[in-house]
Amino acid sequence: MSKAYKKFVPSIYLYQGRAVHSLRDHTVVDDDPLRLAMSYNNGTADELLIFDQSRNDAEHDQAIDMIRSICENVRIPVTGAGHIRRLEDVKKLLYAGCRKAALNFSREDNVELAAEAAARFGRDKIAACCLATDAVLGNQELILKNVSRLYYVDGIDRTPWHKAPRVDGIETIAVLEEISDEDMAVLMNMNGIGGVGGNAVNDRISRILGIKKELEEKHIPVRMRKAAYPWSAFVKNSDGLLPVVVQDAATDQVLMVAYMNEEAYEHTILSGKMTYWSRSRKELWVKGDTSGHYQYVRSLTGDCDMDTLLARVDQVGAACHTGSHTCFFNEDLADTDPRSHNPGKVLERDYQTILDRRANPKEGSYTNYLFDKGLDKMLKKLGEENTEIIIAAKNPGSNEIIYEIADYLYHLMVVMADRNVSWDDIMEELARRQAH
Repeated sequence: MSKAYKKFVPSIYLYQGRAVHSLRDHTVVDDDPLRLAMSYNNGTADELLIFDQSRNDAEHDQAIDMIRSICENVRIPVTGAGHIRRLEDVKKLLYAGCRKAALNFSREDNVELAAEAAARFGRDKIAACCLATDAVLGNQELILKNVSRLYYVDGIDRTPWHKAPRVDGIETIAVLEEISDEDMAVLMNMNGIGGVGGNAVNDRISRILGIKKELEEKHIPVRMRKAAYPWSAFVKNSDGLLPVVVQDAATDQVLMVAYMNEEAYEHTILSGKMTYWSRSRKELWVKGDTSGHYQYVRSLTGDCDMDTLLARVDQVGAACHTGSHTCFFNEDLADTDPRSHNPGKVLERDYQTILDRRANPKEGSYTNYLFDKGLDKMLKKLGEENTEIIIAAKNPGSNEIIYEIADYLYHLMVVMADRNVSWDDIMEELARRQAH
């Protein structure tokens, strides 16, 4: 097991594009599964389990698009389950951003498929999802060999929670419809049980922090946000407040400046949502409680004098009350040197120029020439530029290969624009791979 702490894993049951109550009850819980996923991504849930209940391949493709959107927008690991019939379905879930694909071992063909999937993608990417005790007891050797986690779903045989089947050496997540707080504490303390999922967690999502505190007091390991520095380590201003500079973790853009008191600091750490002290209203405020534009904490860093805090956040919507993404938009002194540039932004600016050429054709533009000729011409040029890189790499010096790589990246971006793939999409995929 990669983590020793006990996990809380809310579950989303996708059915016809909506989030429904459970595998057996298709009462709609939320018309927008992404919105529901984001509500679980607030620093309390440890992972997310998504069941795709598609009835056909068309619905499955729609569900995959939703799962991809969820994976792109939440920071907690996601496991995808449901509608897995072949290796291609496993690949779709993993390529959509799921950390694991959970195969239903109540289907005999999926037991065999698990071995093939483990060989292709690695055992750590494969989980077993069982709705009946027999599916576990009859396949213990295959589970141990081919999967890295077992999800026991409170299913057709209605096994009591304390008899949830386990396999030595494999973490089991008990996906339950309901359980009392007292019984949950007992279950979480059982060997082999790595956590609880399903509606037993969904229905408690607003109380998870409190439950984690209680489990921690009982010496049951849970994941809690813990700061390296206590409030007393910071140097406050004359009002007893700490200035906070807030930065967008995705773009490094400075969003706003606010202030914290001790209560705001502690609430920020525990909740995962940026919380401040309003100097004008003389009250605590969670950024986003009124507007919905929450700031989810990625990191907090004190400066050299420990009198200012830098917060890197995932910003939902606009940070500024004016509707602007950032509060800093009144340019006072501009850098007019055309050679000044941020190297990290060059590719994005070039890509945006290519998109602009596609939307607003310009006479004589080579980019528009490529768009007019179509994808086959673009791919031909991309192949030619790739060959030029190989040739340049064999020659002495670096100038030639730098030039050819620049040409290649330009033609690559034209193809990306034609296929509606952005640099953000590429960076998200690279970040997921790095996390794995």
